[in-house]
This record gives sequence, C-alpha cells and structure tokens, in this order.
Amino acid sequence: MRQTVLDLEESRIREVANAGMGRADVLAFWFGESDEVTPDVVRQAAIDSMQRGETFYSHNLGLPELRQAVADYMTALHGPIGVDRLAITSGGVNALMLAAQALIDAGDEVVAVTPVWPNLTAQALVMGANLKCVSLRPVAGQWQLDMAALKAAITPATRMLIVNSPNNPTGWTLSRAEQAEILAHCRSTGTWVLADEVYERLYFEADTPNGCAPSFLDVAEPDDRLVVVHSFSKSFLMTGWRLGWLVMPPAMTPHMGKLIEFNTSCASVFTQRAGVAALQNTADITPRVVAHLKACRDTLVPLLQAVPGVQVAAAKGGMYAFFRLEGHPDSVATAKRLVAEAGLGLAPGEAFAPEAAGWLRWCFASQDLVRLGEGVKRLRTWLATSASHGA
Repeated sequence: MRQTVLDLEESRIREVANAGMGRADVLAFWFGESDEVTPDVVRQAAIDSMQRGETFYSHNLGLPELRQAVADYMTALHGPIGVDRLAITSGGVNALMLAAQALIDAGDEVVAVTPVWPNLTAQALVMGANLKCVSLRPVAGQWQLDMAALKAAITPATRMLIVNSPNNPTGWTLSRAEQAEILAHCRSTGTWVLADEVYERLYFEADTPNGCAPSFLDVAEPDDRLVVVHSFSKSFLMTGWRLGWLVMPPAMTPHMGKLIEFNTSCASVFTQRAGVAALQNTADITPRVVAHLKACRDTLVPLLQAVPGVQVAAAKGGMYAFFRLEGHPDSVATAKRLVAEAGLGLAPGEAFAPEAAGWLRWCFASQDLVRLGEGVKRLRTWLATSASHGA
C-alpha cells in the first residue's frame, strides 16, 4: 500500500463518535447532518423510480433532466450556468475527490484555508500534493481571514487553492469583495480555485439578494480556473443519498465524465430522480430548513455564551457552533470525556486543524430545540464538576 495512504490520519470525529455509538443516553451533535429525515416528496420520487425499474446505468455526467434542473437552479442564484459546465456526482465528497484527481499531480503545491473539514486537505495529500495551510484567526470567538497572508502564500508555484465558505467548522464566510480579490490574485498566479460551497444556502445574513452566501460564481467568468462543489446533503436533508454536482469550465466537463466513469460510472438513477424532485420543490424545502437552522443557532449560541469559560460567536452560515473551552486544550480528550462523563457528543476541533485544538464543534441541526438546551445543561454541569475536582 502507498505510504501516503498509510500515513493518513483517521477521522478524529469518528474516533470520538465511536466511543459513544450505541449509547442511548448520549446526546449526539458530532456529525454534520440534521436529525430530520428527507422530505417525503423526495423519497417518493426515488421509490417511484425504483418501481418503474430504473435500476440501470445512466450517463456519466448525470441524467439530462437533473443536469438541466441543476442548471436552472444555479442560474437563478448566480446568473447563467449552462449544462455544459455541470457534472452530477455521487455526493459532495466524490465531487471534491474528482476535482483533486483532475487537477493535482504528485508534488504539486496546494494551499488550503483552515480550519476545515479534514476530507478537503486529506484528498490533496492522497494525490501526493505538498500541502500548505493558511489559518483563519479567532477574534472574540469569530474566525477571520488574513487576506495578506493568504495572498502571500499563493504564488505561481501554487497549483490549487482549497477554500470552504461558509466554513465547516467555524461558520466563517467570505464576502463577495474578498472572493473577487482572491480570484484576481489566483488569475495572476495561474492557480486553480476549488471552492466547497455546499453550505451556501445555509446562510443567516440579509446582505445578499438571492438568499444565499456569496459565491465565487458571482464574480467569475465561465473559463476561469474555478471548480465549485455542491451537494444535496445539507440544504435538502439528503446526507445519506450521496448526490452532488460540480460546476467547472466548459472545456473541463467531458474530461470529468471520463474520471466519473473510472470512479463510480454514474450516480444511481433513482437517487438522481430524488434530486430532480428536491430541486422542483426547493421553494418549499430549503427556506424552511434555513429558518429552522437559524432558530437552532439563535437558541444554542446565547446559551453557550452564558457558560463560564466558553468563547463562541454566532456563525454567519452553516450548521455549527464552534467554541473554545478555557482550560481544556486537548479537544480530543475533552470530547471523549464529555461522551463518557456527561453523555454529550461533540466533534473535536483538532479534527479540522492543529490550530483548533481546544475548540469543539457542535452541530445544531436538531429538530428539538429543547435538546440543544439539555446539551448545554450537561456541558455546564460537567465543567462545574471538572473544576471542583481540579480536572
């Protein structure tokens, strides 16, 4: 086996979750998904497809109906996006890996903005890239980008920039002006931008006319060295379906079809039919999801802010509260103790970057707001008990 693969770190999130799996007394907020099932209209579309016997291969790039539906959806948000720029993938993770395979050679320099979901940096490492990270910096619990440091890190030797906005885990979100500045700099260096924008609809600010976070697609030309990754998982409550898409320069699309053939061949047809239904009903599904997640955020964050020793700011987008616990610098050990001693399941900050040690991620996508309050109560009690025991 390749040494690069042997050297990959296992998921720290899974490491903590495995310690509490199967325990009915644990309130689990460790994974990045809602506890609400996929809407019935979406599930029914998949059932109907299977009942029709649609159990065969589809086109590598996806069903024409789904690609057109995605094109219409993206055009409504960001201006003209043609079908010739789109590929349907077997999940957002698959889309990210396909982009890495298409653009990274062993030895290439890749810059990533961290903290970030570990799959993004691991995929570059799998391809043999030399990874250079530029860290966001916390200011009063709010993580911010040092633009000068990022631009200094991106040189003509940089093959790709990886950026996730709205960001998992911090909730940090690029402004449109920042995106334009980054894109202009990457044009000057010949650097590709891989933008993970799967949380763009989970945005809680009122500063965009289209109801979603700023996107690189708003400031880019079709032939820019830009690949944008999307997923049905978050905005449509479809994490387990494994369905996503890529937006890329038109000249890249047929070659991406070849890569899809050699990876998964295609997404399953009945899953794609579910995707069509999700997009056809987005006006009924996504605004409700976003409104509920905002209520979850606005319930959880003030409760956390009232806990002594907790530093947290409300995220602009996403589904996470990312907070620091004073006096608890090892987030993996802390997360494991919270599972064992408090029945509270959170993700450790170290899963996302070394600089996030001492931080914890709380996925607030819960149908039951009372459950969030109970979780904070358990955290507060554990902190008090730990302090009294000198832990």
